[in-house]
Amino acid sequence: MARLKELYKTDVAPALMSKFGYKSVMQIPKIDKVVINVGCGEAKENPKAIEAVSADIAQITGQKPIVCKAKKSVANFKLREGMPNGVKVTLRGNRMYEFIDRFFNIALPRVRDFRGINPNSFDGRGNYSVGVKEQLIFPEIDYEKIDKVRGMDICFVTTAETDEEARELLKLMGAPFARN
Repeated sequence: MARLKELYKTDVAPALMSKFGYKSVMQIPKIDKVVINVGCGEAKENPKAIEAVSADIAQITGQKPIVCKAKKSVANFKLREGMPNGVKVTLRGNRMYEFIDRFFNIALPRVRDFRGINPNSFDGRGNYSVGVKEQLIFPEIDYEKIDKVRGMDICFVTTAETDEEARELLKLMGAPFARN
């Protein structure tokens, strides 16, 4: 079922172990979770927007997202504490590997003028974040049924200590990094 999980065990882990010289298999970095976040600022005027975003994310990930609410009131944004302003979903296990496989091999190549993802979007602790401008790159989303084009932030949380280890892990998992 999870082709990428098998790939990790057979190809990725041994390659990382030999490249970085780990003494134990527990030192080999792996992807811990994938967090997908969609901010929805128009939810304060249109309460149906959160439902539409939730439906799209549930269709893409196969998991029901949770609604994020504002922590503070901001008068300039006409935002009150407790108002919904986005959704997020955290993927782990087989769903995570399935999503990563679909994201790298199906969704990203559908981006117009795609030359690869930025290899410098690491946070210094081995986590990688990428932004997607529209949800239409995922084949699960039907163009006729969407009300508005929305983007999303996707964060890959790894157990790697450094950015170099995480970059190599994602590259071996099939991440299409842009050439510098």
